[in-house]
Amino acid sequence: MTKYARDEFDRVPETSTRQGVHRAVAEARRRSLVPILTAGCLALAIGLVAFLILPKLGFSAGQAAALTDGSSASATPSATSSSPAPSSAAPATAPVSPAATSPAPASTAPEAPATPDAAAAAVDKTQPVTIYNGTTTAGLATRVGGTVRSAGWTVGQTDNWSGAPQQTSVIFYSSAAQKDNAEALGALLGIDTLVESADFNLPLVVVIGPGFQ
Repeated sequence: MTKYARDEFDRVPETSTRQGVHRAVAEARRRSLVPILTAGCLALAIGLVAFLILPKLGFSAGQAAALTDGSSASATPSATSSSPAPSSAAPATAPVSPAATSPAPASTAPEAPATPDAAAAAVDKTQPVTIYNGTTTAGLATRVGGTVRSAGWTVGQTDNWSGAPQQTSVIFYSSAAQKDNAEALGALLGIDTLVESADFNLPLVVVIGPGFQ
């Protein structure tokens, strides 16, 4: 017991609950950790479900990772968003057009034209060629006969024309078998008019008309 008399400072209730500042701080810290621990447990549970159960249900690894990222972001809104994991699924192939799968039509090559050698083989230069001069130019039949002979042809009679007057130069051939020969002679002499006629009893007859060059 003290030797001093009691005063108003000694009047402290002995049954009052004492509270210290350190206790309030400890309880505040303990309460602030509860949401973080809850969010962490929730994210861990979601991760286990995504990587162990979802692949068995048909989800790909990329879909499970995306689902996990979304769930983690919703559980911890204060955390920074991470970049989504690249999907390991193979890209879808482009549809094949029917034109690419259909076989290409077989190209039909055009028939090759007859070669000059084949046309020359059809020409028989041994057939005698009779030449008549139907103009007023003297010696024209002989000159044309020299040109025909120089090309390898057999030249028969060369004379002046005594028939009806001709308006142009004409080559007469006796039958269809002589047509190729007549065309070859026409190309050599520059005569375009070819007439099939059996009146001469000769295979090939050249009548030189006005304007012949």
